[in-house]
Amino acid sequence: MEPLKTSADVLFILLGAIMILAMHAGFAFLELGTVRKKNQVNALVKILSDFCISTLAYFFIGYSIAYGVNFFSGAETLAQKSGYEMVKFFFLLTFAAAVPAIVSGGIAERAKFNPQLMATFILVGFVYPFFEGISWNGNYGIQAWVKGAFGYEFHDFAGSVVVHAVGGWIGLAAVIMLGARHGRYRKNGEVSAHPPSNIPFLALGAWILTVGWFGFNVMSAQTIDKVSGLVAMNSLMAMVGGTLVALLVGKNDPGFVHNGPLAGLVAVCAGSDLMHPLGALVTGGIAGGLFVYMFTLTQNRWKIDDVLGVWPLHGLCGAWGGIAAGIFGVKALGGMGGVSFMAQLLGTLGGISIALAGGFIVYGTLRKVVGIRLDQEEEYNGADLSIHNITATPERESPW
Repeated sequence: MEPLKTSADVLFILLGAIMILAMHAGFAFLELGTVRKKNQVNALVKILSDFCISTLAYFFIGYSIAYGVNFFSGAETLAQKSGYEMVKFFFLLTFAAAVPAIVSGGIAERAKFNPQLMATFILVGFVYPFFEGISWNGNYGIQAWVKGAFGYEFHDFAGSVVVHAVGGWIGLAAVIMLGARHGRYRKNGEVSAHPPSNIPFLALGAWILTVGWFGFNVMSAQTIDKVSGLVAMNSLMAMVGGTLVALLVGKNDPGFVHNGPLAGLVAVCAGSDLMHPLGALVTGGIAGGLFVYMFTLTQNRWKIDDVLGVWPLHGLCGAWGGIAAGIFGVKALGGMGGVSFMAQLLGTLGGISIALAGGFIVYGTLRKVVGIRLDQEEEYNGADLSIHNITATPERESPW
């Protein structure tokens, strides 16, 4: 029988929800600092609007799909419910809302505003909670089958795959459906530089996300009796590993340096409760190098115009994190054990498959029905908000 939740548990998970809610300011400023000045206002409005749409989608549909729980009874009945259950909804909502916030960075500067809100509702209402329920609530018996086949269930403590890989691979589908920004890739093969408009804002966004991530990971214990200092230590070590490797491989580029800690933290989410701190350091370091290399490759060689690099950062580093939990979580490498490499691999591939299918279906349908892409004149003048955007400044050469 599950132990009764205490008022301390309510406060614990509430503080976690607030810390992750604050991370959405980090998403906003990271995008704000990366896009061109004419699209800065759109970036700010989009992140806040997406969060509100996510709340409605998760409240009315998504939470019920994932956990079979709803809040449609009268207020008197709700008041008699455990405060913990309602705060837990808030906490898990902030995870769900991270998915469109991730996608937002990839499709920046050429996506229509209102169709993106429609996509957010569908993704948070249906696509994300479908895989969330499989991974974290045992829906459809899939986790039971994985345990029977490989000895252990697919393990994702804080969402390397469930949140980040899903968001990143949906983002890849959206970016492919949209196509590149006008003028980004020239007919002669040259790549037009679209450098960050504001490095301090980009850095501020990265710092907000980094600080909030300790709520994202540590508070994933969900009750105070399960809180683990190991999760905090592993998050710290992965952050450091990601930053230093990105600094080295990225040759001191400030965009890479400030995405390095995020790459490390994305990767350590899944196994942060299992790994030895040295394993977390290696996991984060590999993620930092993976981001720099794959961001450069996708932008310059494959001509995939993923503005913030959400597929390398969240999609690939999240997938690496799911697999890394099955490597560095085993006792032979200093981990806690209770994890299977094959279960991790299968669960990660399952999350990628659902995300890609959902992304192509959602954005493909919207493209046919209402259109998802600004026309060339709208894109040139800035995103389609009825407010004055800041005038762009001349671009300078940069790998960004």
